[in-house]
Amino acid sequence: MRTSRTRTAALTATATAAVTLAMTAFGGPASAVPADAGAGSRPAPRTSAAPHATASFSAAGPTATRACDGGEMSYSVLHRFPKQRGEHLLITATNADSKPCWVTSSPSVILGDTANVLPHSAKDAPGGTTRITVRPGGKVYSAVNLFTDGAPTRTAEDFSIAMRDLTGDTGPASELTSFDAKGIPSKFTWSDADVTNWNTAKPYDF
Repeated sequence: MRTSRTRTAALTATATAAVTLAMTAFGGPASAVPADAGAGSRPAPRTSAAPHATASFSAAGPTATRACDGGEMSYSVLHRFPKQRGEHLLITATNADSKPCWVTSSPSVILGDTANVLPHSAKDAPGGTTRITVRPGGKVYSAVNLFTDGAPTRTAEDFSIAMRDLTGDTGPASELTSFDAKGIPSKFTWSDADVTNWNTAKPYDF
């Protein structure tokens, strides 16, 4: 009988040691093994938590889409209705990058050699805090409204444009030239001017 009990105790100790080694191999603590665990027991692998990733969030949940900084944009400027009522510069921004980004508010625009950033158009829809996602190859539009009902007036064919983020801060500026419908650089004159918010539809598309 003593020999039988000794043999049973030895087998139990051997089985426990085997389970302990298995737990250690899978990253589990040895203390997690029950004292009466059988040789056929196998602990589940332990997974490590991934480090926190930086991402922006919207009402729909997390998204990796970043704000457009202007460097990924290809711009074109069409001078519409020169010297007529409703004269404006139609700005088309195309996402030339391989990843989407979002725009918000109105662009920061400075005409010619002036130093003042144009205000948001009072005739435009209020708000402008909505993010508009621009996918690769996608386009968004804005317009610079030109007025010559005051004095003095200025004339130029170039202006600078920069993207804004949600705080109103701007990215790097791009220098643009306005063109007429025939693709020829077109000078514009203004005594006052303002700019519309970015939109997926062309402003004054008539």
